[in-house]
Amino acid sequence: MKAIQDHYPPEFAHCYGCGPANPHGLHLKSYLDDDGTVARITPDPMFSGGVPGNLYGGMIASLLDCHGTASAAGFAYRTRGRAMGDGGEPIRFVTASLKVDYRRPTPIGVELVIRGRLVSLEGRKAIVALTLHAGDDLCAEGEMIAVEFRKPA
Repeated sequence: MKAIQDHYPPEFAHCYGCGPANPHGLHLKSYLDDDGTVARITPDPMFSGGVPGNLYGGMIASLLDCHGTASAAGFAYRTRGRAMGDGGEPIRFVTASLKVDYRRPTPIGVELVIRGRLVSLEGRKAIVALTLHAGDDLCAEGEMIAVEFRKPA
């Protein structure tokens, strides 16, 4: 199964966090599943925060941001009865707002699981609830308001 980001058109595939065309990026991959969306990543130690062995808070926000916009796109395709890569106009979202609550330190060197759940999708506005776990530990949660990007005429 291809990741949501693997369906981004070339002009939208350069994001540092999730763009498949960025050779220096993280290449986060988000997938639709029965519970919403999921992404998995094991961050490199270079993303250490101020406390040794723990992830930098900005990286946590970045992971939630990338997964959230991909999730919004995936949910829009699903809601509209479309398949990603169907040859139609690509659906792509951008962040309007991201709220992050840091619940506990996020360790480096373990797989992190990021999940997205659709709260609402009305017109071009999607609200996505997000969580980031290390094993059974909830490390961060957030909520994103994402807006569907429209190419200028």
